[in-house]
Amino acid sequence: MEETVEKNSFTHKELAATCFNKVWDLLELENRSPSQSEEMVHLCHSSFWHWTKVENHTPRNLSIGYWQLSRVYAVIGQGATALDYAGKCIQISLKAELEPFYIAYAYEASSRAYAKLNQPTESLAAKTKAIEYTNLVKVEESKGWLLKDLETI
Repeated sequence: MEETVEKNSFTHKELAATCFNKVWDLLELENRSPSQSEEMVHLCHSSFWHWTKVENHTPRNLSIGYWQLSRVYAVIGQGATALDYAGKCIQISLKAELEPFYIAYAYEASSRAYAKLNQPTESLAAKTKAIEYTNLVKVEESKGWLLKDLETI
């Protein structure tokens, strides 16, 4: 029985990572078809669900999953859903006291969602919080990713 649980957890972990990476492939497409957008949503939810089935998943895993869900919904123009997932990302990231990198990305997601909802004041406030946390990131490459993504909002 133990062996089955470990095997299932490993399978869930593999599936979560595979779906996550396929979402990125679709996110990077410049001209995504409606069916590719739908596939991206399904893959993103699948990735998140599989992470929840990994026995030793962490708040960081969930934060990343919520962030990706928020990004996907923002990209397909569903700002309200993007904002909902960004809020969940912020909540879990702060509660778990994750590293500034993850908290910064949580606020980046919120800023992007507010921008999709044409709420510039709220978007700027979330972006400002994201920048505050970005300034606390010690790894320059990671800080660079954050700043690059923040520039696209």
